Amino acid sequence: MPAVNRRTLVQSIPAAATLFSRALWAASEGGNPDTAQDSTAVYELRVYHAAPGKMPDLLARFRDHTIKLFEQHGMESVAYWSPLDEPEKGNTLIYILRHPSREAADANWKSFRDDPNWQSVRDKSEANGKLVEKVDSTFMVLTDFSPRLPNNRR
Repeated sequence: MPAVNRRTLVQSIPAAATLFSRALWAASEGGNPDTAQDSTAVYELRVYHAAPGKMPDLLARFRDHTIKLFEQHGMESVAYWSPLDEPEKGNTLIYILRHPSREAADANWKSFRDDPNWQSVRDKSEANGKLVEKVDSTFMVLTDFSPRLPNNRR
């Protein structure tokens, strides 16, 4: 599989900008108790490059287990995408997580990786081979001119 420049990959998903811009500003309006938390919040862009033929299994693992485990470990899912165009179509999962801070992100991931439930899910789902060939991760903060993202916690 050819290497994909992360910037090019993200730019190939123009709907993401529209999705964010429409869902944004309610949380940025005054009186939101989460506004102070936004100043330390970090967002993590993750791109998973699935092993050949393993994308359906990867999506099932996320749908059935991973997202619930993320929540248990303090990782807030913002959104998940699958590219429409080749060469990423059918073998790439893109998502963004929100963490209260960079330190919390590190602790969240350690807690997640050490969780026996995650280890069991991972091992069972990979009984016939690894699902992911490569993971790209980029931590981001909102710029001072960005609308604030809504708090996805329920």
